[in-house]
Amino acid sequence: MENLDLDKITDIKIEDIDHSDAPDFCDAFIAEAKYNGRDLSEDELIIINEDRDFVYEKLMEYLY
Repeated sequence: MENLDLDKITDIKIEDIDHSDAPDFCDAFIAEAKYNGRDLSEDELIIINEDRDFVYEKLMEYLY
């Protein structure tokens, strides 16, 4: 699988946001997203969810 350019990931939907876990939100994950207009595969979602800094950054953008 090619390396994903994180700047090209859009339309991110995040699930399992537990506000009582703030500010960590350790259970939150990216459930859906697009890459260059196409839906990410399950395997690609697993890969981007391993980048917890990216997930947290997108979660903060979503919340605030």
